[in-house]
Amino acid sequence: MSVEVLASVMHQDMKTLAEQMQLDSDAVIINQCETEDCAEMDYKGHRIRFFSFPERGIGKSRNAAIERADGDICLFSDEDIVYREGYAEAIETEFAANPKADMILFNIEIEESRRTYFITDRKQVHWYNCGRYGAVSFAVRRKSLLESGVRFSLLFGGGARFSNGEDSLFLKEFMDKGYKVYTAPVTIGRENAGDSTWFAGYNEKFFHDRGVLYHYLYGLMASPFALRFLLAHRTQMCGECGVRQAYRWMCKGIALGKRLRKEAHNGE
Repeated sequence: MSVEVLASVMHQDMKTLAEQMQLDSDAVIINQCETEDCAEMDYKGHRIRFFSFPERGIGKSRNAAIERADGDICLFSDEDIVYREGYAEAIETEFAANPKADMILFNIEIEESRRTYFITDRKQVHWYNCGRYGAVSFAVRRKSLLESGVRFSLLFGGGARFSNGEDSLFLKEFMDKGYKVYTAPVTIGRENAGDSTWFAGYNEKFFHDRGVLYHYLYGLMASPFALRFLLAHRTQMCGECGVRQAYRWMCKGIALGKRLRKEAHNGE
């Protein structure tokens, strides 16, 4: 098995980025910038392919990386991820030990105030608990991914209409098609925290967009799951607006999600 990093970045230099991320595997890097170009280099015996495009959007860039990948295992990444020594071997080991796994989720160290998960054991992921994992934790067999036809949503995430959630939708759709996802209590890297491209605080847009996402994730269960989410994070997220107001905003988002899905269905 071979691991290939699929990274979505902005305005980066190929060699500088490879050093910064401490890459020790092949990689496909989609660079969102002002020009269109492609380049390739050998880095520590690994092939790094670098594609620059003027188009914006995390979903577009991740999908572009998928189409260009040729490794056995695709590991999604961002420019602010720094990998641990031996990450590729650790990922290969987990897949070799779990042949049933189409995708395995790994730990990335993230500052506690922004952390949504920390994996402590090996278990299967299900629809009701898939919303906590970020794309940089995803390692997926390329064969299974291509067979599934699943791609990242262009409606959610950086550069899209709604703030984030493209990773959760990707994960749920992959599982809905019958593919198996597991966790591994293995840390493969850390995040160098910087300014977010989408997060501007726990404000109306944050909760409204989260409501839209919850409709796409949970359907008829969106409202109770929204309330559960707010109660679980009320200290961190609802200090200024309160749980009741945040829930109203999320319910508005849920209603919009229903309309958008209905319109998309009617337009087919």
